[in-house]
Amino acid sequence: MIALRGPSTPYDLKRAVGHSVGYFWHFPHAQLYSEPDRLTDLGLLELSVEDTGRRRKTYSLTDAGRTALRAWLAAPTPEHFEMRDIAELKLFFNEVGDANNVLSLAHEQIKQHEERIAVYEGMQERFGDAPEARPRMLTLELGLEMEYAALRFWTALAADDLARLRRTRRAE
Repeated sequence: MIALRGPSTPYDLKRAVGHSVGYFWHFPHAQLYSEPDRLTDLGLLELSVEDTGRRRKTYSLTDAGRTALRAWLAAPTPEHFEMRDIAELKLFFNEVGDANNVLSLAHEQIKQHEERIAVYEGMQERFGDAPEARPRMLTLELGLEMEYAALRFWTALAADDLARLRRTRRAE
C-alpha cells in the first residue's frame, strides 16, 4: 500500500486497505501496525517519527523495498486460488443441519452478493474512467466476475435449478 499511496502511518494504511485490497484480501488490522516495523528492520521501509504531539510513525518505501516488491510481483505464482468462504463451508456440512438451512443460506448469500456487486459497480462508475485508477480496475473486474459467478450459483441453488447452471456452463 505504501508503494501506491506514498508515506503512510499505520492508520492511513488501515483506511486505505478498507477501501481497496480489503475487499478481497483479509488480514488482521493489527498486522498493519506490526508489519511496518518488521519491514523497517529488514530495510524495506524507512521510519520517521514526529518529534512532538502524538509522535505518529510514518513509513516510506526504500529503494530496497521497491526492488523487493518488484521482484515479488514478477515472480511466478504457483499457488492456486484460495477462498475462505464461510457460506461455502456451511454448504459443505449442510447434511448435518436442518434441510431448510440451505435455502436460508442461499437467500442470505444472494442478498450479500447483490450488495457487493452494487458496491463494486459504484466504484467502477466513480473511478473507471480515471487514467490513474485503470490498473486497479483490473482487480475490480475480477471481483465483479467472482461476485456474479457466486450470485449465479446461489440463485440457481435457491431455485433448485443447478441443472440449468450446469447446462449453461457446458454451453460456454
